[in-house]
Amino acid sequence: MISKSQTGRYGQPHPPSVFSQITTLMRGQPVSRVILVTLLLTLMLGWLDDATGWEVSLLILYAMPIVLAVWWGGLRVGIVITLCSGAVWWLVNEDTLPYETSLTQMLAVVNRIFYFSVVAYAVSAVRTKQDADAEYIGILEEHRQLEKDIVKVSEHEQQRIGQDLHDGLCQHLAAVGCAARVLAEELQAQGVAAAADVVMIEESIHQAVREARNLARGIFPVHVDRSGLAAALQDLAHTMSGLTGASIVVKECGDVPTDEPEVSMHLYRIAQEAVANAVRHGEAAEVVIAVKMDGDTLDLAIEDNGKGMPPVSRIQGEGMGLRTMQYRAQALGATLDFEPRSGGGTCVHCRMPLTLSSEPSHHEHK
Repeated sequence: MISKSQTGRYGQPHPPSVFSQITTLMRGQPVSRVILVTLLLTLMLGWLDDATGWEVSLLILYAMPIVLAVWWGGLRVGIVITLCSGAVWWLVNEDTLPYETSLTQMLAVVNRIFYFSVVAYAVSAVRTKQDADAEYIGILEEHRQLEKDIVKVSEHEQQRIGQDLHDGLCQHLAAVGCAARVLAEELQAQGVAAAADVVMIEESIHQAVREARNLARGIFPVHVDRSGLAAALQDLAHTMSGLTGASIVVKECGDVPTDEPEVSMHLYRIAQEAVANAVRHGEAAEVVIAVKMDGDTLDLAIEDNGKGMPPVSRIQGEGMGLRTMQYRAQALGATLDFEPRSGGGTCVHCRMPLTLSSEPSHHEHK
């Protein structure tokens, strides 16, 4: 069975680390508080440095409050702590440094401050890069959420239109057909020659009802939830064959091993769009739909004998339908490939792994 966590998009994100939580907390604090905390840490290191003597160098540890200052408060705060660290190091080691002149002592202090400054600028560069990456990831997630919302709205509107067609237009046409049948019977009873024309009108109305119901069934496939993907694909093939005149058949199709209607609906919509593209753009006369199991991977394949596959750039950049197919595949953790078919035509493969993790932890996604 496929669970939401199997797709790689349905699981909850890992909880943030303790350091990330502290960073989030400190970045929300006033700059003065960040300076106070890191300055206290610097003074503690100075006390430890004084206790150990000049023989044990704690120079590298002075970088720790500088790193935290830059990471929490930015480069300016880091520069302030850099100067404080240099001053603390000099005060602690002033009487014990093995330098003969004050000039060499000053050069040593400058050397330490330069080292601390390099650390501050390096951490600032890393922080800037991470912030930029986080912003980019946020934009991608927002874009993905917008795609998800668009698909949800589209699905809802398709269901509404399909339901309106079935409950509104189809019922109205059926009532008109009944009225036409009654009129035809009355005219036939009176021996009026126009009765034959009314009978033809009635038959045309019944044909319109059948086509409207087939259209509503394609827009709003309630049977995906009720009967499973196999039955839905069979109905799709029958309906599209009737509407387009092409030969559309389903072969090697079994039920998808999942209890989630959303998975079946995504696969159904991918197949529906692929069939429509094959007939409308590829001018295919024959289309074959198949669902196969290849080890731990489910492969939904739609093959046609049409004009063939357009250039890759057009496949990736053209049409809302193709972009929606790509999004649906990504939502399932699947790959969507467009391949030339031997003998002419195109083969669309949607390959979905079935053995990721088994316990759902949700998704909202994301």
